[in-house]
Amino acid sequence: MRNRQKVAVVGVTGMVGGEMLRVLEQRDYPVGELCPVASERSAGRKVSFGGREHTVRAIAPEVFEGVDVALFSAGGSTSNEWCPVAASKGAIVIDNSSAFRMDPEVPLCVPECNMDAARNPPKRIIANPNCSTIQMVVALAPIHRAARLRRIVVSTYQAISGAGARAVEAFEQQARAFGNGEEVPAGAIGAQLAGSLLMHWKVDGDTLYQEEELKMVNETRKILGDAEIRVSPTAVRVPVATGHSESITIECHRPISAREVRELLAGAPGVRVVDDFANGVYPKPTDCAGTDEVLVGRIRDDVGNPGGVQMWVVGDNLRKGAALNAVQIAEALFG
Repeated sequence: MRNRQKVAVVGVTGMVGGEMLRVLEQRDYPVGELCPVASERSAGRKVSFGGREHTVRAIAPEVFEGVDVALFSAGGSTSNEWCPVAASKGAIVIDNSSAFRMDPEVPLCVPECNMDAARNPPKRIIANPNCSTIQMVVALAPIHRAARLRRIVVSTYQAISGAGARAVEAFEQQARAFGNGEEVPAGAIGAQLAGSLLMHWKVDGDTLYQEEELKMVNETRKILGDAEIRVSPTAVRVPVATGHSESITIECHRPISAREVRELLAGAPGVRVVDDFANGVYPKPTDCAGTDEVLVGRIRDDVGNPGGVQMWVVGDNLRKGAALNAVQIAEALFG
């Protein structure tokens, strides 16, 4: 993949957009021309890439002229409007929003799991899954291939950065106020997270599940290609800056053991087993920040359901959960 490409990064001034630039540079992606794109209010700002400054352009049809790959991380409404425009100009679009994830004509891709699904996207659009789904399926795909998953029970402990830069700033203000015994402002988080936990995503009125939880149900089935997998999710926001953690319990169509799961994951792409719990070794958010792999530990037989397995999975939500996954898709397509 040495042919230089024109690459657009849409939403480049956001947390994920900035991480996309870092990942492109660190992985030496063959960017011949960078086209940094954002909203009108961010136009004219400068971003650093490849040892020089680049001027951010306001999103418009002409910015996609000649673009080979367009990486989008600007929210669902922007993606709905502009991803088809970029695709019509000839770009392959890799979108980080939820806009196209369940579109049957748009592949939902995690390269370690189902890269073949993204080889010939009918609309020239490929969707990145939700961050919590990505790290879970990277860990579970090798198990599914070996024993076919029947049921997944997952509780997420999601970092603040998943809600964006304004949420991180709001939490920092909350933490200072909380530490000083002052009234804690809600800010962009919407409620007090400092010293607490939150479940503040949009709620589906029919099921009373949060949309963040239902994403894990539907996206997991689509990525793994099995509509019969039963997923029981609970999503929680925790006072951690970066790094989503997940407690996962699985049941397969045949009994499986912790020993077999360790063997399956030991050589799995995108996975690093960190599992010596007796000696205090297990994955933590501080271990995963800035890393590419999904960390898996506390792999143990399920005492409540013999033949099942429990595990603890941690990943950098901005990196593998968003930016890295998008760049890996582009690498696989053009490599």
